[in-house]
Amino acid sequence: MDMVFLSRIQFALTSAFHYIYPPLSIGLGVILVIMEGMYLATKKPLYEQMTKFWVKVFGLTFAIGVATGIVLEFEFGTNWATYSRYVGDVFGSALAAEGIFAFFLESGFLAILLFGWNRVSSKMHFFSTLMVAVGSTFSAVWIVVANSWMHTPAGFHIVGEGAKARAEITDFWAMVFNPSAMDRLSHVVMGCWQAGAWLVISVSAYYLLKKKHIEFAKASIKIALVIALIASIGQLLTGHSSAIGVSKNQPAKLAAFEGHYEENEPAPFHFFGWVNEKQEKVELGLGVPGFLSFLVHGNSAQPVQGLRAFPRENWPPVQPTFQAYHMMILIGLSLIALSVFGVFFWWRGWLFETKWLLRLFVVAVLGPQIANQVGWMAAEVGRQPWIVYGLLKTKDAVSKTVSGGEVLISLLLFTLIYILLFIVFIFLLDQKIKKGPVEETLTGQHRA
Repeated sequence: MDMVFLSRIQFALTSAFHYIYPPLSIGLGVILVIMEGMYLATKKPLYEQMTKFWVKVFGLTFAIGVATGIVLEFEFGTNWATYSRYVGDVFGSALAAEGIFAFFLESGFLAILLFGWNRVSSKMHFFSTLMVAVGSTFSAVWIVVANSWMHTPAGFHIVGEGAKARAEITDFWAMVFNPSAMDRLSHVVMGCWQAGAWLVISVSAYYLLKKKHIEFAKASIKIALVIALIASIGQLLTGHSSAIGVSKNQPAKLAAFEGHYEENEPAPFHFFGWVNEKQEKVELGLGVPGFLSFLVHGNSAQPVQGLRAFPRENWPPVQPTFQAYHMMILIGLSLIALSVFGVFFWWRGWLFETKWLLRLFVVAVLGPQIANQVGWMAAEVGRQPWIVYGLLKTKDAVSKTVSGGEVLISLLLFTLIYILLFIVFIFLLDQKIKKGPVEETLTGQHRA
């Protein structure tokens, strides 16, 4: 059994399951700040009711997110000991910053957010909501910084040789603001906002179709649609900026994104297709000749480096990278369209009676989740064969004393545990949605 392959599958599985929850927490955190801020500004009990309901959903996603994230920390030591030794000074500093500046901030104020109603002043409770939202976003900041450093290393030097070689930070802020960090961070945050917004939209649309909690649903969906529209357009802009960065820093990945093999020719942009890796071309696809060149360089005739410009052993897996990248784009464009339709129908006064659109909104909650997953897949698979781009290959980063059989057993156990946790999450979320907002909270009673 291939220990490297199994370790990659295990980390992909555990990180994919974990990544269901943090985007929801980050997106819901922003929406909670808006809802509670509107309650403080208007003193309308409806906004208090909305905040209390979505706080419960936030608490659930936070709890499951913590439970599923702990395993990832241990896998760096159990499965990826060589990698941990090589980048421990760099990666460890970012993870330590995440714990100090993000997790402690978020968890420190979480108790007030969940249980502080009528126990602290309204301003203090709002401040706690704000700090939880800031803390959850800070978590994304430091995790993305650490991951981006693996794509575009900066602010370090290598000490030692051979098996004792390791990276040491020489400039902390150069490490933090490495060439891909800010583009990738903004893209990730927009995806998180979409995840939270579409969860609120989906539940609200469900209530409207069932003719339950009508005023609650109308007010919730209006706030979430605005966030969804802003985030979907932001996702397009930050994705474009990130892709330009990839063309400069990881040109082989960009070539894999589009199945572009020609060494140095203008490149098309495909809307979809199938990569024939043996014949090195895209088949059964729809593309615009030269459009990738135009997006990257502003000139459709300007060449783009293709895969043949790089040693074959440094090519990423082309088919999965191509398909994941284009699925992300397709879903992203669909979410833009849905957001625009929603806002337009709301403006015209048709939204709450348009059942076909509300039904689409109910299932659209899956869109940001799938897009987030395949987006990360495109980024991480497209980086291969490197675990730290240009410095350390994935096959050389695994633990030397762990067998394939041991990894397989842990993989099966983690799969079972994560599936059970996901079932628990869906069950509890379903119970909260069916119960709905508690009507007796419409009292407006809150400490001044």
